[in-house]
This record gives sequence, structure tokens and C-alpha cells, in this order.
Amino acid sequence: MDEEQIERLRARLNEIHIWPSIFMFKFILPSDEARITELKLIFGESAEIKERLSAKGNFTSVTIREMMLNADDIFDRYRKVGGIKGIISL
Repeated sequence: MDEEQIERLRARLNEIHIWPSIFMFKFILPSDEARITELKLIFGESAEIKERLSAKGNFTSVTIREMMLNADDIFDRYRKVGGIKGIISL
């Protein structure tokens, strides 16, 4: 994403959320416990985390709900999660 896209997304998030607000993140990643743990450690202890294994068990979908103070906190989480090999952000 370029800066213009980020600014549009930030403006949209600020339109639809009153901060602080609970935000839902969704990810799919290979079913590797080390990667799943790495993902969980990016989020706070108060985050609600749900995992679901794919039919064949090769992938895990992870839904995380966490209180965010502002749109920049959301971007920060996505930047950190982007470093996990094989993760897909939905």
C-alpha cells in the first residue's frame, strides 16, 4: 500500500469507529505452532483469539478481537504480522 491508500483507509476507519474500539483481525497461516505462537504474541493479553483448523489440517484460520486505541494501532499490528512467513491477512 502506498501512503495515499493508507491515508484513505485511516480516514475510513476513523469514520466508522469511535476510539477506543474493538477491532477484528482475521488471518490464515500454515498450521505451524511456532508461527501461530508468533502471531499471538503480537497481540495483547486481553485479545480474544479463536483458531480453526482447515479441513485437511494444513492451515489454521485465526480471528483476533482486540481493543484498539486508534487506527494507527491497527496499522501497527498489520505491519508486525506481515513479518510472519506464509501469513495471509483477510
